[in-house]
Amino acid sequence: MTSSPTRTRTYGQYCGFARALEIVGERWALLVVRDLVLGPKRFTELQRGLPKMPQSILSARLNELEQSGVVRRRVLPSLDAGVTYELTEYGSELDQIVLLLGLWGARSLTRPHPEEVFTLDTAILSLYTTFQEEAADGVQVNFEVRYPGMTVHALVDGGALKVAEGSHPDADLIIEPVGPYLVDLLTGQLSAGEAVASGKVLIQGEAEHLELFSRLFRIPPAPEPSTGTVIS
Repeated sequence: MTSSPTRTRTYGQYCGFARALEIVGERWALLVVRDLVLGPKRFTELQRGLPKMPQSILSARLNELEQSGVVRRRVLPSLDAGVTYELTEYGSELDQIVLLLGLWGARSLTRPHPEEVFTLDTAILSLYTTFQEEAADGVQVNFEVRYPGMTVHALVDGGALKVAEGSHPDADLIIEPVGPYLVDLLTGQLSAGEAVASGKVLIQGEAEHLELFSRLFRIPPAPEPSTGTVIS
């Protein structure tokens, strides 16, 4: 059961969608949930993943999410002497919603702005978000992706995907994007052959595995803007 805290900010509508926005629609709230999708985190770990979020706002959002039954705090054993935050069973039901919303938003991504950060959690979740389960039927392959300052690996076993931090000793392909061009590969704006030939993506392994990577991890194209006249 979730608690029913007193709500000072409401839409005044008896509607599940409105209530969902009251719980996770505040600024930064869903990003906190996003970073907890991958597992429990200390307050300082959440701060590192959300460097532009003021500490006071992070505290407020965690308290609000805890009151709503989305997040709970867990006291670590005395040797660790600390507190972690994790999603409750109710909060974990947001997992697929976060991934689907992330994929929807990825369709509108362009080149990153200089002030935008790309974190380890973002790197891991981006692979979960773009994974095409139907294209992985019967496929068993291991990828390693090296970004500046961090490395992640993705293990594909049929329709199952496991992504984690670090290198993998049995990677079939090591991918090293040069600049922000991996998104072009995932959107289909850049073919695997073009990516390698242009030097925009460096690889260690067979080029065919990069083609496979581009099929397994995919961002559907965004719809073209409408040019028609809106009739009100």
